[in-house]
Amino acid sequence: MALKVIETVPGGETEGTDTTPEALLARIQTLEAEVASLKQEMPKDKATIVVFSGDFDRLIAAFIIASGAAAMGTEVNLFFTFWGLHALRKARTFRNKTLPEKMLSAMLPVGPGGTSKMNMLGIGPKFFQYIMKQRNVETLDDLMETAKDLEVRLVACQMSMGIMGISEDELMEGISFGGVAAYLGDACESRVTLFI
Repeated sequence: MALKVIETVPGGETEGTDTTPEALLARIQTLEAEVASLKQEMPKDKATIVVFSGDFDRLIAAFIIASGAAAMGTEVNLFFTFWGLHALRKARTFRNKTLPEKMLSAMLPVGPGGTSKMNMLGIGPKFFQYIMKQRNVETLDDLMETAKDLEVRLVACQMSMGIMGISEDELMEGISFGGVAAYLGDACESRVTLFI
């Protein structure tokens, strides 16, 4: 003989609940399907950071946040666009570029931390690096290496590369390439999205 359990339902009414093994199994399967559906809708343990600026100060912030999140087990994507792309440049080349692209290449820095809010004709970033060393804080280059070791994904915006006249061979090794769709796909799945 099956037992009947009285259960209060959301409307305040009561209904008899069938507790046969078949009925309980069906209820468990329904709940498991609802939980699986909710998990798919929840953001993943992921962070996406847009790196728009190539300023030393902002790059330091982006890489400290990225490394901290990655060390906590979060999947991190850094999406470099416009001025931020210069942090990923390893070399400057003028070959096969139009005149405006050559001008941009000549004017803009190569490598991370070329400018700062306190630039002082290029002395500012070096001054901050000196202070960071005195305080046992990792340099920007060290922070970038740490981020790579923690598998932080560095993505260069292809559209911005085209506008800025930056070719793939000018960028560091291990960089991914993507456009706004790649960024939005990552951002939509992320619990944290920042713009630096």
